[in-house]
Amino acid sequence: MDIRTEFGQRVRELRARSGMSQEVLAYRAGLDRTYISGVERGERNISIINIEKIAAALLVSVEYMFSSERFSSTPAYQPYDFTIPFTERFKYQLDADRKVLSFQVYGLLTGDNVDFMSKTLMGICSAFGKGELNVFVDHRDMKASDGEPVVYSPEVSERAVAFQRNLLLYSNKAVVLCNSEFQVHQLNRITQESGIPTVPLFGRDKDMVGQAYELLDINGNDLIKVK
Repeated sequence: MDIRTEFGQRVRELRARSGMSQEVLAYRAGLDRTYISGVERGERNISIINIEKIAAALLVSVEYMFSSERFSSTPAYQPYDFTIPFTERFKYQLDADRKVLSFQVYGLLTGDNVDFMSKTLMGICSAFGKGELNVFVDHRDMKASDGEPVVYSPEVSERAVAFQRNLLLYSNKAVVLCNSEFQVHQLNRITQESGIPTVPLFGRDKDMVGQAYELLDINGNDLIKVK
């Protein structure tokens, strides 16, 4: 396959799993929509400067643009991805003794979902002092209706930064189980903006969960376990 076609498919799949249109990606990258369209069709001899712009817009490194981790190019964040109410896909638990607040999200998030989650969890956090809590997040099942992993949409990313900044008032550390290396890259970028010490993990499930327990200095968790 021609390298331009291969790279174009890569851009398309990462854009699709981020819930972005070509227009949104172009805006975030500071490029024209017709240019993005040409890149995705394999018609552009794209410069390294523009590769860097597209990578930044997708919240990943240039290196990751050439990773072997691949996804479906089916657009995510479609109406049928939200048929199950968020209240049935969001679970949380507080271990008051170990001071660990854990939560899981199944499926996709909207900006309103993040606001609901923030309001719910900040109500719990308010009972603690500054830096007293550790936060344990499970995004392993953050997948679209096609069963493929997704990452935060631009709207969700922006709300997540605000949510994390609120958590800074109470959280000493956050550990996140991710659904892909893609999500690890995205969360690293979000962490740079929010300032909360966050460790995103991805790998073999048993190893990933074990590493999270070690980082949080716990022996187990009633909500987040090895699958």
